[in-house]
Amino acid sequence: MSTALSPLATLLGTQGAILVDVVDSPALAENPLGDAAARPVVVYLPPGYDPQGSTRYPVLYCLHGYTGDAAALVSARPWETNVVQWMDRLLVERRMPAAILVIVDGFTRLGGSQYVDSVHNGLYATYVVRDVVGHIDRTYRTIAGEGGRAVFGKSSGGFGAMHLILEHPGTFAAFASHSGDAYFRYAHPPSFPAAQRILEAHHWEIAAFVAAFESAHKRPKSEYVTMEMLGYAAAYSPRSAVAFDLDLPFDRISGELREDIFARWLAFDPVERASRHRAELARLRLRYLDCGRRDEYGLDIGARAMTQRIRDLGLQVEHQEFDDDHRNVGYRYEVSLPLLTEVLDRN
Repeated sequence: MSTALSPLATLLGTQGAILVDVVDSPALAENPLGDAAARPVVVYLPPGYDPQGSTRYPVLYCLHGYTGDAAALVSARPWETNVVQWMDRLLVERRMPAAILVIVDGFTRLGGSQYVDSVHNGLYATYVVRDVVGHIDRTYRTIAGEGGRAVFGKSSGGFGAMHLILEHPGTFAAFASHSGDAYFRYAHPPSFPAAQRILEAHHWEIAAFVAAFESAHKRPKSEYVTMEMLGYAAAYSPRSAVAFDLDLPFDRISGELREDIFARWLAFDPVERASRHRAELARLRLRYLDCGRRDEYGLDIGARAMTQRIRDLGLQVEHQEFDDDHRNVGYRYEVSLPLLTEVLDRN
């Protein structure tokens, strides 16, 4: 394995190497949506990384948001800094200890997996904690244990980070959630009417709607919202392991909220779950949440609620708010990456 600077590192202007591995995941094999089980995993290695050396490094696992993928997180735009560039800058400027960064791909045909195990999508939580983590520990000079790993992400990636530390304790020692999905009672119901109208117009033929969405050259916001609700239903309320066989949290005819289905969504809400998972939260070395105070989905309230639930358990949590909305808040990695790395084991 060579750690010479790759074309991607040259393109992004990083001093650390950027590699793209492929993980063939048994957890995603033969999933109903037909999504690839072999997934790209982007690995950033800090400057000075020597595959033959004695130094081992902690690892930060990054989860993208809904409609994102691994490629999106390494894309470059003028006047913006992506997560890999932030990591490199912070290391070069000696503002954080050396670490490896891993970008996980959790995209699905419906826009995202929420990083949960689902009979409809595939076993995405298992894919992360077993297949991706296992590959990284076998391939790179990592500190291969709970104390050497943290998980973080933005939006659905922030939700995924919270889900994984609750669902798979002992895998990660810290998490950071940037504008993460939480307090579903506020975040999701405002989108239900638009999704109900769109699906009704398509005669509830979900497969046909998805196919039309995929083939369109341009899509209205209401159709993006509908796909998002389908993506959440595939994660939280699948009816079976048949593609597009989903239970939706609103009535097909009247559009009224279906409390029984929405309760299945709430069972995944970190705010609803926190009080039952003190042991899992207590073993963490850092619990970090932030959100812009103008978040369009009310996720600033979700971060506040999650923070309060954790504090009610007698545990410390780092909670920050800032003056911004939901989009283009990657600059917050400047805060979280050093905090996460500082609490992890070092060589």
